[in-house]
Amino acid sequence: MQPTDCRALRVVIPCLDEEPAIGQLVTVLRRHLGPEDRIIVVDNGSRDHTAEVATAAGAEVVSEPRRGYGRACLAGLRACRDGIAVFLDGDGADRPEDLTSVVEPIMSGAAELVVGARREREAGSMTLAQRFGNRLVTSMISRACGRRVTDLGPMRAIRVEKLIALQLSARTYGWSTEMTVKALRAQYRYVEVPVGHRRRIGVSKVSGTFWGSVRAGFRILWTAARWSRWRPGEVVS
Repeated sequence: MQPTDCRALRVVIPCLDEEPAIGQLVTVLRRHLGPEDRIIVVDNGSRDHTAEVATAAGAEVVSEPRRGYGRACLAGLRACRDGIAVFLDGDGADRPEDLTSVVEPIMSGAAELVVGARREREAGSMTLAQRFGNRLVTSMISRACGRRVTDLGPMRAIRVEKLIALQLSARTYGWSTEMTVKALRAQYRYVEVPVGHRRRIGVSKVSGTFWGSVRAGFRILWTAARWSRWRPGEVVS
């Protein structure tokens, strides 16, 4: 028997020093959510007032002081407990108005993992290196998994129990990549829907520096290669 709140949304927003953006993001998101839905902001060791601003805007705040995008997402997943987990970044780049189209295939039973493919990109929202890296990794995943993948966008939706079953191990930049690869390897029904992507508010912790971009790119490529032959139930140390 499915839980009574199986259609409830759990919006997980991992954040590191996103004080300028998080308040407005939570406020706008609330307009697109119902009373049974939750917004979970994961403070990943911020040095500013991200947590306080998010709380004031009406979000639940979970603390994960150990740095790492994957660690923050995992802490948010654990806080969800049930329903449909929706992930998006806290920098203002993802559009809250795209939430409905991202969760609809999950709600209707047409998909088990939905990824927002960033089709309407504002000028400057992604660097040349990001666009090239995204195309390289998605091409690798498409060949390895036999499914067409065009984007590894952060805005995505999946039922909590389905995500838990994938047993994601990435604790830094490879979280989204591992989710996509393992979901495809597990034969989850995969759908991409077009979403917008705006220039982020503030400086990126990843693409804002050369070496940050290099480290993130290497980690994402390594993650895609590592899990390309994974099978459900297989334990990899």
